[in-house]
Amino acid sequence: MIQSDMCSCPVTLSSSTSVAHWNGVIHGLLSHGQQTPVHLGKLMEVEPEFAMGHAARGLFCLMTGRAEVIAPAHDALAAAKTAANSTHITSREAGWIEALDLWLAGKPTAAIGAVETVLLALPHDTLSAKLSHGIRFMLGDSAGMRRSVERILAAHGPDHAARGYLLGCHAFTLEETGEYARAEAVGREGLTYTTDDAWGLHAVAHVHDMMARPDCGIALIEKNTAAWSGSNNFRYHVWWHKALLHMERGELDIALGLYDAQIRADKTDDYRDISNAASLLSRLELEGMDIGPRWEELADFSENRVEDGCLVFADLHYLLALAGAERADARAAMTARFACDTLKTGEMPARVAAPGQAALSGLNAFSEGRYDTAFVNLAAARPLMQTIGGSHAQRDVFERITIDAGLRAGRYDATAAILRDRQRIRGGTLDRFAITRLEKINFARGVAAQ
Repeated sequence: MIQSDMCSCPVTLSSSTSVAHWNGVIHGLLSHGQQTPVHLGKLMEVEPEFAMGHAARGLFCLMTGRAEVIAPAHDALAAAKTAANSTHITSREAGWIEALDLWLAGKPTAAIGAVETVLLALPHDTLSAKLSHGIRFMLGDSAGMRRSVERILAAHGPDHAARGYLLGCHAFTLEETGEYARAEAVGREGLTYTTDDAWGLHAVAHVHDMMARPDCGIALIEKNTAAWSGSNNFRYHVWWHKALLHMERGELDIALGLYDAQIRADKTDDYRDISNAASLLSRLELEGMDIGPRWEELADFSENRVEDGCLVFADLHYLLALAGAERADARAAMTARFACDTLKTGEMPARVAAPGQAALSGLNAFSEGRYDTAFVNLAAARPLMQTIGGSHAQRDVFERITIDAGLRAGRYDATAAILRDRQRIRGGTLDRFAITRLEKINFARGVAAQ
């Protein structure tokens, strides 16, 4: 039978208990909660013919960006289609099945289109909005994320159960498109509706990172622990943000302490967790800090991901770990795999070809001390780096490596130009990293003039 879920959207479920589990899935996805898979598992036990549940399982698999989930995602698609053929389903449910089918066919942008079609009919469907938001995030489409959210804001009034979560998504899109003041205001408003909105809280933390306001960012995180302390592994990402803010204050020891106590408290190989860790260690090393044997654990996981090829964003962070631990053979294997992937067709192979190959070559060269080659390649990759996905803050590790490669290669004018562009992206703000690098450029120019 057709019932309504917490977003007041139609769902083909047979009982109030099933709807309660489905609402648990929705709330879990929106809040980055730990119980999302638990609710989905219990729901599918009692509703094995629930087509949208099978599609959700497949889509959630793909959002983990891991090669081993592709086969289960195909199984989920087959189960969803079988269920759809045996019962009447809503257009919303059909849209999710289509999205899964398209993404598995290597067409994530078309998958977004299928989800957006659902939202045209059901603009109050926060679950579908979050799915569109998530896939676009993996593609680096910040402008599209913002358009998607803003089209449906009017349908999420004060009485909508998920209004706060959508405001959190809106805050993140505003931050990623450079409207920092609005992003902070919208993010804080969202937290007044939903105090467990980890994504919205983290959107405001992004603002403080981009605007070089570490005191404000640290206070925000510490005063709103209810928003993220109970979330899934996303909480490690919030700890990562806190570590970056401490770095901005020059507190490198505190940042490294957070790495050990929180960011790598659980030794997982989720690409998002590896990315947090590799990015932080790289930043600390660029500041001259000895991080000891910490690369080894990350490299062990990353060696097993050399052939994954699901996301360039993940691959480049795996490469940071392999370089940090001096795993030359694994780096060579990833380089060869990149070359093979560029010969394939599809959206992800296109990203491997550009900017992936140039970025990979630049990072390899940097790790080998070939700084001029590193700078040339990383600077060439830079205009398209947003397409690998992630946020400005996450991709900034590659900006920093590019800038330091330029400094070490003596390319002061070109490096200064990148620093100016980085400052523009950050709303005109100069952070500690930029200030110290500009000082180095000015010192080097002074020495040259003498």
